[in-house]
This record gives sequence, C-alpha cells and structure tokens, in this order.
Amino acid sequence: MSSHDLSALFERIDAAEHALCLRLNCAAAVAPVRGVLKAASRLGDGVAWYVLIISLPILFGRSAVRPAIVMAVTGIAGLLVYAWLKRTVVRERPLITYRASIEFPGSPLDRYSFPSGHTLHAVSFTWQAVAHFGDLAWILIPFAFLVAASRVVLGLHYLTDVLAGALLGAMLAAAGLALS
Repeated sequence: MSSHDLSALFERIDAAEHALCLRLNCAAAVAPVRGVLKAASRLGDGVAWYVLIISLPILFGRSAVRPAIVMAVTGIAGLLVYAWLKRTVVRERPLITYRASIEFPGSPLDRYSFPSGHTLHAVSFTWQAVAHFGDLAWILIPFAFLVAASRVVLGLHYLTDVLAGALLGAMLAAAGLALS
C-alpha cells in the first residue's frame, strides 16, 4: 500500500471517527474529569512508568530486577515501533484536524496520532508488572485505563489509535513476559 493510499484510508477513517471523538470530548467539559485525565495523560508521558520500573526492585527485591530490565527493554522497543509508525502513517491528531470542534484539548508531544504511544506503554508495562506482581493490579489497571481514555477524551487520539496502541502494547508485553 502506497503512502498516498494509506493517507486516503486514514482520511476516511478520521471522518468516520469524528463524531465519536466529539462525543467523547464532551467529557472534558466536566472540570474534575478533565483534571484527572490531564494528570493521567501527563503521568503517562513516561514519568509513572520510569518510577514503576525503578521501584520494582526496591519494592520486591532481587526477583524484580530481571522483570524491570525486560520492561525497560520493551519500553525502548515500544518507543521505536510507535515512532516509526507515526513517521510512516502520518495521521494528524483530532485536535489538529478538527481544531475548531475539540474542546479543552490536551497537550500533544508531537503532531501525529497513530498509534497511541501512551496507550502502548500503559498496556505493556501494566501487563508485565501485574503478571509478575499481582498486588499492583489494583492501581496499575485503572491507571492504564485512565491513560488510554485521556488520549481520546482530550482530543489527542482517535479511538483506533488507542486500540492499535493497546494491541501493540499487548504484543510487547507478551514478548517481554517470554523473556522474563
């Protein structure tokens, strides 16, 4: 598929997802919801995951060293994969494409939206951490959900960006679990 064909395909998908983006973006009009989602989005920039990886050996001892290293490696792999896809697909974010209709937008790290790197890492790190340290599920699973939801509600991603990020994150988690 040529880059022109890919671009045309995403233009059709963007148009189909526009109404859903606007509907979900209405949740950002509620100040407490917006505040929680902006905080989750900001923490999902990497800070929460760096703290998690560094904290695992502190909290769980030597048995957490290898999983923490594998998580760091899958994090780097995820960064490379999503950065390559963003440069290849070149899908504009909803807040750029539909600037006039997106309310209370978040702050994007870059111009393009496919796939959601925040969601990719949230799923990958959460899955790996919970597989090794189930006690963390009560905090990591809701947090990963908030990170993913924030991306759509704040107009930073289309739902398909988040779903693709989740799928890639699950694949990276599976690879990471096979290594740890």
